Amino acid sequence: MVEPDKPDATVQKSTFIDGFLRSPFSGIAPWVLMAIVSGPGRFGQAAAAALTLTLIVMWAGNRRGIKVHSLEVFGAVVFAVFVALGIVGSPTLLSWLELWAGEITNGALAAYALTTIVIRRPFTISYARDTVDSEHWNSPLFVRVNYILSAVWAGAFLINTVVGSFGDAVLRDGDNFWTGWIVQLAVTLAAVAVTEFYPDYARAKFLAATGESSDRPPSFGKLAEWLPGFVIGIGIAGWVSDSFSAGVGIALIVVGMLAGAVMRKLFPEEKEETT
Repeated sequence: MVEPDKPDATVQKSTFIDGFLRSPFSGIAPWVLMAIVSGPGRFGQAAAAALTLTLIVMWAGNRRGIKVHSLEVFGAVVFAVFVALGIVGSPTLLSWLELWAGEITNGALAAYALTTIVIRRPFTISYARDTVDSEHWNSPLFVRVNYILSAVWAGAFLINTVVGSFGDAVLRDGDNFWTGWIVQLAVTLAAVAVTEFYPDYARAKFLAATGESSDRPPSFGKLAEWLPGFVIGIGIAGWVSDSFSAGVGIALIVVGMLAGAVMRKLFPEEKEETT
């Protein structure tokens, strides 16, 4: 019968949405959207799309009783300014903004993340408080984990700013396959992997050190779970877009598949015990 499955599907969907809204990815997603949409003649539209997504995230979070985070407020202000510039800016200014849109957004995010660390309010801490009991908010472990995660994201944004600037200023190619897309996406995915891995790892190590648990911390293989699929994606994308030859594309696809098989052998998936 189909009917009994419907509540489970609804719960899973709601859980996914809540998980997204309570994670830093909800505040970062609009910036990624702007970077993807932005291009020649599309700066204003990209800013409007990013602002719309930011407002949707804030509205959806409020509907679910989730407080607005500082990253969302910062994004709303920046995107609103971008929208205004897209409307009233001169052709020369818009042309410059279109060329440097990626570096501006990554640079702004890096500055924001670093500022929150300097003022001792790492931006990830407000998201972590949405999912962690208040009794742990002032614990050294909780605070240290969020300093590290905020620093990881600040570093990722800074690296992407430098990589994008190299593509624009040195290679004179803002849409370069490697500097405009692949390297920056790899850095972002690596930061996502650390964000998902490190809190569980740090907690497991802490509990083991205090004798409160004998469970092993998660495997470091989780940090690279995304890599084989990413290499395969590079091979397909580069081949289809003629960024490199078919031979290179096929080789990357094969390497990605082999790497995936090796990782499954070295880091078998841990299955949860069922009762």
